[in-house]
Amino acid sequence: MKLSDALRKAQSLGLDLVEVAPTASPPVCKIVALGKFRYDISKQEKDKRATGAKLKEIKFRVNIDDHDYLTKIRHGEEFLDRGNKVRVQLQFRGREMAHQEFGLQLMEKERDDLSGMSQVETAPKITGRNVTMTLSPLPANRRKRRFAPPPTAAESEIAASPNGT
Repeated sequence: MKLSDALRKAQSLGLDLVEVAPTASPPVCKIVALGKFRYDISKQEKDKRATGAKLKEIKFRVNIDDHDYLTKIRHGEEFLDRGNKVRVQLQFRGREMAHQEFGLQLMEKERDDLSGMSQVETAPKITGRNVTMTLSPLPANRRKRRFAPPPTAAESEIAASPNGT
């Protein structure tokens, strides 16, 4: 369509002719209300900026039970799967400070268990009565969950039925 025809049509509709893709060959234009168009673009840019990664925290103690450990590791995998960073914090209490090597072994185990989902951003560091480590998620195509959540009752019934309904 010729430029003069497009301008005439936009004026007859009471709208504006806006150039959308100036680098295309031929340039692409739209007939829209300019104010609404600018508002939509600003809203899209705002949404793009708001997708920053959050920092989630998981707290452990040195003598944690296996089931509690697995639950916290599953939560860590879930956070990493959503693209959030995870700070793993291990707290010592009382005489546990005498055997900090057990805490460091637990941090290594956590790092290994979450290695399919994350990479170490900040190595385990002892500060006072705490050991902290920060993990950042791997790219989405390289993430592999090792500790999937147990299936719910509804999911197990669906899997058990012969026709899947």
